[in-house]
Amino acid sequence: MQRMLVICDDKHHPAATPRAGLAPLSGQQYAFDWIEKAEDWSAARMAAYPVVILTKANNVSASDATPWMRPEIETAFADYVRKGGGLLVIHSGTAGYDEAATLRALIGGVFVRHPKQCPVTVTPHRDHPLARGGAVFTQHDEHYFMAMDDAHIELLLTSSSEHGEQPAGWTRTEGDGRVCVLTPGHNLPVWLEPGYQTLIDNALQWCGKQ
Repeated sequence: MQRMLVICDDKHHPAATPRAGLAPLSGQQYAFDWIEKAEDWSAARMAAYPVVILTKANNVSASDATPWMRPEIETAFADYVRKGGGLLVIHSGTAGYDEAATLRALIGGVFVRHPKQCPVTVTPHRDHPLARGGAVFTQHDEHYFMAMDDAHIELLLTSSSEHGEQPAGWTRTEGDGRVCVLTPGHNLPVWLEPGYQTLIDNALQWCGKQ
């Protein structure tokens, strides 16, 4: 069983959502440890895990909207991945980091905006190995519009709604480590969608080099 570190909880995305969303995967192949307050994070603690899940916008916590991402923390994330760590970024983990140049480059793209919640269709790219077992699904969600910085990402998912089409998931490598980004997930039913559970599972295995 692999033990993963989850960094979550921000002004618009309570920790309860990823906790419930990852619960079906807990106790099978994975065990999850949680950081909800930014002050509990440290580079040394992060380094003890093979995979870190970042699903926290740039807020200290749900009750403190102060940005938590500082240049030295960005550098620690980049060093962690370059040395072989895996980073899975889900939904709000892409939000509020547009000025965090090092983290932004590591992720490969960041959240720009979203329209009012609406039905969003998520389509896996069948030629991507992480799409195995995934299926097209539609859920009521925030349709994330992204600014993409890395032209060499491997696109995994596309999202579409009445507002257009966007990249919704991708993979990239950095040094000896791996990064996967999945943008769906504002609402719990999205996390619990069977096709999305499969994609999260695939991403965890790939980031952890399983």
